[in-house]
Amino acid sequence: MAKPRKSWREKLADDKDLPRVVEITDRMSKRWGTGTIVIPAPREVDEIMKQVPRGKLTTINQIRARLAQKHGASIGYPITTGIFASIAAHAAEEATAEGKQDITPYWRTLKVGGELNPKYPGGVEAQAAHLREEGHTIEPGRGKKPPRVKDFEKALVGL
Repeated sequence: MAKPRKSWREKLADDKDLPRVVEITDRMSKRWGTGTIVIPAPREVDEIMKQVPRGKLTTINQIRARLAQKHGASIGYPITTGIFASIAAHAAEEATAEGKQDITPYWRTLKVGGELNPKYPGGVEAQAAHLREEGHTIEPGRGKKPPRVKDFEKALVGL
C-alpha cells in the first residue's frame, strides 16, 4: 500500500538534516565562485518570509544573502531556497484553507528583478491580487518573463 502524501506543512517541518554548510566544489565554482554554500532548512526560509511586513517586499536573493550571513557561508543555495519558499507558500495556503489567519505572507517574496513567482499557489494571478491589495503596481510580463512589481526596489525591506 502506498504511503499517504505528505502535506505541505509536513514538508515544511521536515528539516532533512539541514541546514548544512558545504564547500563549493570545482563543478559548482564555475557558477558560484569559491567558498562555502549553505543549504537551508525549509523552516529557516519560512521564518525569514514571515518577517516581511504588509506593504513591503523581499526577494529570494535577499533571503539567500540573509541565510549565508546567518551561517557564515559565502552564498545561500539558490535552488533549495526557491523550492523551500514555494513549500512555505503552499503550506500557508493549506493553513488558510483550514481557517487559520496568521500565515506566512509568501506573496511578498519575489524572484530576481521583482518578478512574480508562477510556482506559488494560484500562480502569478493570485500573487498579483495579494500585492495589489497591499498597494503595489504590477507590470505585465513580456514574452516568457512573468509579471513584476513596478519599482519593487522602493518597497524592499532590510532583513
